[in-house]
Amino acid sequence: MEATWATILLLLLLLTLIWTWNMLKVLWFTPKRLERVLREQGLRGNPYKLVVGDLKESQKMQKEALSKPMNLFDHDLGSRVESYTQHSLNKHGKNSFIWFGPVPRVTLTEPELIKEVLNKIYDFGKPNMNPLIMFLAPGLDMLPSFIKCCDDMIDKWEGMLSSNESNEIDIDIWPFLKKLASDVISRTAFGISYEEGKRIFKLLKEENEVAMKIIFKVFIPGWRFIPTSSHRRIKEIERDIKSSLMDMINKREKALQTSEATRNNLLDTLLQSNHKEIQEHGNNKNVGMNIKDVIEECKLFYLAGQETTSVLLVWTMILLGMYPDWQARAREEVLQVFGNRKPDFDGLNHLKIVTMILYEVLRLYAPITSLIRKVNKDMKIGNLSLPAGVQVFLSTILVHHDHELWGDDAKEFKPERFSEGILKATNGRISFFPFGWGPRICIGQNFSLLEAKIAISIILQRFSFELSPTYAHAPTTMLTLKPKYGAQIILHKVKT
Repeated sequence: MEATWATILLLLLLLTLIWTWNMLKVLWFTPKRLERVLREQGLRGNPYKLVVGDLKESQKMQKEALSKPMNLFDHDLGSRVESYTQHSLNKHGKNSFIWFGPVPRVTLTEPELIKEVLNKIYDFGKPNMNPLIMFLAPGLDMLPSFIKCCDDMIDKWEGMLSSNESNEIDIDIWPFLKKLASDVISRTAFGISYEEGKRIFKLLKEENEVAMKIIFKVFIPGWRFIPTSSHRRIKEIERDIKSSLMDMINKREKALQTSEATRNNLLDTLLQSNHKEIQEHGNNKNVGMNIKDVIEECKLFYLAGQETTSVLLVWTMILLGMYPDWQARAREEVLQVFGNRKPDFDGLNHLKIVTMILYEVLRLYAPITSLIRKVNKDMKIGNLSLPAGVQVFLSTILVHHDHELWGDDAKEFKPERFSEGILKATNGRISFFPFGWGPRICIGQNFSLLEAKIAISIILQRFSFELSPTYAHAPTTMLTLKPKYGAQIILHKVKT
């Protein structure tokens, strides 16, 4: 009996020693080794602080930066949403590093290095080889669904205007634009209405809010296994989302198996493409997507499609409210191309001024303010040798606002810089990547731009607008770049 207890105690002691060693390795020895390798190449950053790294200082600086609104025509978002990264670059120079807990993040700002990272998809993160790109091809006509969703929103605005004797209304357009983008993605991606998809959107929103609360603790070894209330809620949400999406997928699977016609939506396109790929390779288990992959793609498109489009639209309307001359030029172009007709695909391709405006909005107010890539193995890019285990940080906002890349007017709203296209505006450098770049570019890019052109065109046909005196300019990052206090706009009916 005594020998048994001695054996148990010995095993417990051994497990404790192993755990302690692993903790020391993760929280001290590995970070210090990576720090030494980075400093040997001339990269600079703060000395590593046990467990927290730069997080406390970063959170404090970010909280202070977001504590009050910006001046109305101030577009210097770097000092607000990337305050600590900007501080680090000013203090340590370009291509420096910061500590996200025990993980060093190397900030890259040079276009050639950014190009290498975004091109080498197998070395910097998991590749995104995706059949959903078929869904975004111009041959698949989504215009009727887009226009129907826009008309529903416009009808609500016109109804509100008609009941107001002053022929103007002061409203927060942000909730309307979020609903518009959600409705569009529900109809075009899954063939359902916003009301049907509302539960999934609500769950996805809550999941991201809970995830943001725990994100700064994920680097603590074993933390994700501790059954905190946040972790339990995340699992509950995951089960609910999976159940809802499984129900949708199973219904469409059965319909396709009974030879029902494919609907004009992403889910049917995805399932049909997946079946074809599996059949062509003799039901090889390593080919095609399993049901988990299909669910993840549905979640991605639900969230990314709604988020990027709604924020692009809201910042476009805010900036056109700030700059009425550009609003007038855009309206003149829309009326010249379409008159009072519904937008069509050919006409959308002729909207040069609207396109210039959208590009400039994406430059100043990129929906995703930064990209993070993990270095999976020792890599050499440019003159840098990055060891496995570090992360690469690409600040979209700081690169988009860089005076050396964009000139002295980099923080000003000047759509004319895109008058000859992106290639000319960037001088052929990778200094504009609001949707990523290269093989891993966001599959929703064409989708978002098409929807934005349609929505802005229809809005400009029917309304003129200006910023409300109650609007507070407070861009804030929560997954994407959002207006913290909403987007209060005064709408007027355009006289025809």
